[in-house]
Amino acid sequence: MGKVVQFRMRPEELLDEHLLLLVIARESGKSIGEFHFEWRKRSIDARKRDIFYNCTLEVYDNDETPNKEESFEPKNVAEAPIIHIIGAGPAGLFAALRALELGLKPIVFERGKDVRARRRDLATLNKTSAVNPESNYCFGEGGAGTYSDGKLYTRSKKRGDVDRALRLFVQFGADKDILVDAHPHIGTNKLPQIIVAMRDAIIRSGGEVHFDSKLTNVIIEEDKVKEIEINNLHKIECRNLIVATGHSARDIFELFHTKGIRIEAKPFALGVRIEHTQDLIDEIQYHGKHHDDILPPASYSLVEQIDGRGVYSFCMCPGGIIAPCATAQNEVVTNGWSPSKRNNPYSNSGIVVSVYPTDFPGFENDPFVCLNFQKSVEQKCWEAAGQTQKVPAQRMLDFIHDKKSTDFPRSSYQPGIVSVRMDDVLPEFIAQRLRKAFVQFGKKMQGFLTNDAVLHAPESRTSSPISIPRKNDTLEHIEIQGIYPCGEGAGYAGGIISAAIDGMKCTEAIHQKINRQ
Repeated sequence: MGKVVQFRMRPEELLDEHLLLLVIARESGKSIGEFHFEWRKRSIDARKRDIFYNCTLEVYDNDETPNKEESFEPKNVAEAPIIHIIGAGPAGLFAALRALELGLKPIVFERGKDVRARRRDLATLNKTSAVNPESNYCFGEGGAGTYSDGKLYTRSKKRGDVDRALRLFVQFGADKDILVDAHPHIGTNKLPQIIVAMRDAIIRSGGEVHFDSKLTNVIIEEDKVKEIEINNLHKIECRNLIVATGHSARDIFELFHTKGIRIEAKPFALGVRIEHTQDLIDEIQYHGKHHDDILPPASYSLVEQIDGRGVYSFCMCPGGIIAPCATAQNEVVTNGWSPSKRNNPYSNSGIVVSVYPTDFPGFENDPFVCLNFQKSVEQKCWEAAGQTQKVPAQRMLDFIHDKKSTDFPRSSYQPGIVSVRMDDVLPEFIAQRLRKAFVQFGKKMQGFLTNDAVLHAPESRTSSPISIPRKNDTLEHIEIQGIYPCGEGAGYAGGIISAAIDGMKCTEAIHQKINRQ
């Protein structure tokens, strides 16, 4: 069994392989040449001017073999019991992969296109502002994460499940560094081919993946799912249905509500996406030192309680780009992504304010109160920016001083920006808290508060504004047997990894039910 060692090294020291071996030998009590090692965790501590890497490794004698980690071993499921999965995002894909391991046949229906065809629709969106409502940054193979970054960091306490999900990504082509880095990240340029490899594995093992296949009806009899309808045309007998449609599938919420399948209003967050230069964020976070090739592009995490409500950074993208993430023509939505090297000159992050169902009258009886609020802000921003995919924008200090910006530094947002007063497009309780929060953030990060930073509105798809309630034990819907609400769209995940874990859990719940029958 290996020995776990922990130590700190300066970034430039970590690049010296011989010095690294000397430190490992010292910490493990072994001699160079008598051991080999594997990284376990690596994180940067830049809280003080002297920057260090926190290092955790496992050291083995040369004749020792590391414990073999669990690997993906699919079964041939062509004739196995079927589970139907709606959505090919991380929740749906990992639900399908787990089905292969457990001997169940997954049949996945995805409303959007495969990753390659989807890329063309994104290019059209950026160039012409034409939104394909079925193929965009939110809908299509791989889900919202495929073309918006592939960040894998999660605060989940179930570390074993997290490691399992990360190892699956590695088995399908991700760099092994994601198993080590404190904030693992694949990158939009690399994630599509990993998603394709997962799809190929599903099909090769006897499962099915269908694109351009939208759930349009669910038939319920005696409080059990009996049948689903795809594209208003194909009726399919169904006994176990995983609903992993993501936070933007508004039509699914409407369908469920119409069919009497209970849904509930859920808290979410809304605000703006702010863009600085990456050089400025590096200078702030690394205390004036430039990272060059020694340190990665710096990130940040900010949170304040403002007038009794949380205001915080969300989906921070070092070396990233702001993307248009609308799912309908009469709205604008921003999000951020980074390539694997995070080497773009910009840094962006959502800065958002918590929103609760209790903020709105009639919330007790209307599950759509938060969703309707989200829609209203997105549509107002669309109108203010000229009814295209351009977005409302304002320099940060201009926003704080209630001054309309007359010019802008270059923005990474390709469709373009339009000068507005954020107070004209954001509700007062959002705008006022953002204004106060920016001042506080500027005190925490000297230089953050600058008029060279630009606000882009809105950042509104932080999480689903509706949840689909399920039982804690069986994971089935609280009223309808055979429906398994899953992932971000149902309110049970907050990112790629937590969605992947939830997808696997739902498949395991179905497997247990089938074995009991």
